[in-house]
Amino acid sequence: MKLISAESVTEGHPDKLADRISDSVLDAILMTDPMARVACETMLSKGLALVSGEISCQGYVDIQAIVRRAVSEVGYTKSTYGFDADYSAVLVAINEQSPDIAQGVNAATESSSGDAYDLVGAGDQGLMFGYATDETPELMPLPISLAHKLTQALAQLRKSQTLPYLRPDGKAQVTIAYEGDQPLFVKTVVISAQHDDEISLEQVRKDIEEHLIRKVIPETMLRDETVFFINPTGRFVIGGPQGDAGLTGRKIIVDTYGGAVPHGGGAFSGKDPTKVDRSAAYYARYIAKNLVAAGLAKRCQIQLAYAIGVARPVGMYIDSFGTGVMSDEALSKLVSTMFDARPAAIIEQLDLRRPIYTASSSYGHFGRAEFPWEKTDKVGLLNARA
Repeated sequence: MKLISAESVTEGHPDKLADRISDSVLDAILMTDPMARVACETMLSKGLALVSGEISCQGYVDIQAIVRRAVSEVGYTKSTYGFDADYSAVLVAINEQSPDIAQGVNAATESSSGDAYDLVGAGDQGLMFGYATDETPELMPLPISLAHKLTQALAQLRKSQTLPYLRPDGKAQVTIAYEGDQPLFVKTVVISAQHDDEISLEQVRKDIEEHLIRKVIPETMLRDETVFFINPTGRFVIGGPQGDAGLTGRKIIVDTYGGAVPHGGGAFSGKDPTKVDRSAAYYARYIAKNLVAAGLAKRCQIQLAYAIGVARPVGMYIDSFGTGVMSDEALSKLVSTMFDARPAAIIEQLDLRRPIYTASSSYGHFGRAEFPWEKTDKVGLLNARA
């Protein structure tokens, strides 16, 4: 038996709030100029939001107003929270995209080929991973899937006033016992829920177990040896940016697969789709999910690698962990005939020059049907060609 864990955090966690602000800025700019180049970073501390980065666009957006709206939507609307949408300071330090980077994106090394998809080079070097597994209906690892469901439900308990003493910050962690690749049961659930000062720890623990854990975790996955840790430090009143600085891109494992597979290291939030850190990671998930949905593998990991200013990936690797109906080499050949991983092709296929990114800034970028990279529209063609 092996134990595999994953964590998730609510949108009120300081790092996730920073991600939301960065993606809110990105969406506002894409509404004005779909061709904009955006790399927006946010740093948060008690009473302070600093928005910086490199942005080149046609048009104007009110970044101060965007920041305050994003913070208000998450729920930081009281001075007692140590971070207030109306009264916290917002500092903006934005520069244009470096011309050295822009020239590689605007004119890829292959741009003389005459192929329109060769005109746009990758915005940076790097490697990206995509993954899918058949252990959940959304083709995601079960630990991260349950962790996200817990934090989403925790936030909803606050917003619906079911538990009115809850505050925006919160975390969940799930550990699952596996036999081989088969999940058996939930071994441990950890919940940290920010709360008002006057509520007792006993009440918090009782309510979280009753209204959250036992509502979200299937009863069939709980056993006598399952352990719940609810606010294990005993108190969680000071949270959000008051309790811990927040930074864009500091929850990359929460954003992806919970540690089930490697991560290339590049964050997603605040980046326009010419940044392959984001768009190629989405495309790698798209490939992996279609392969698993087609029944060509039970588990599948895709690695893509790019060079800055070069349109075509410099590397692609597929690992089906021995679960493929054909060899990994044969799967790679099949994928190469059906999926075009050049940045301009990715952007067009997934229609990524749209303001769709704020919603992705919390509860994971994968396993959610509203995003275009979650489509399984290649299943029929994959099966036909396989």
